Amino acid sequence: MANPKMKRRLRKKLYLDDFAVLGFDFSCEIDSNSELDVDGFFDGLIQLIESRNLLIGGVGTETEFSGFITSNERYSSATDEDREALKSWFDSVKGLDNIKVEPLCDAHYGY
Repeated sequence: MANPKMKRRLRKKLYLDDFAVLGFDFSCEIDSNSELDVDGFFDGLIQLIESRNLLIGGVGTETEFSGFITSNERYSSATDEDREALKSWFDSVKGLDNIKVEPLCDAHYGY
């Protein structure tokens, strides 16, 4: 719902109300005993992200990986379908455990 005291231009600048951008967090653990092809894992992840016109920021170690995903368009948001696609893709990768794909949240202001 739009803030009636705030002009549309300011809401747009601050990514508020109808201009809010949504994204989601994800995390997973990498089984150290698995023979996960790390290059293949990231190639597949990047292919999925680009095919859905999304952006990803992530960080990881040898045993875990996490990040945040949002739309590649300025005032667009990631969708629940994007969340489900990522979750399905993670489930198909052997060698990942404890996969978490969080609900959509405001990309600029958090939960």
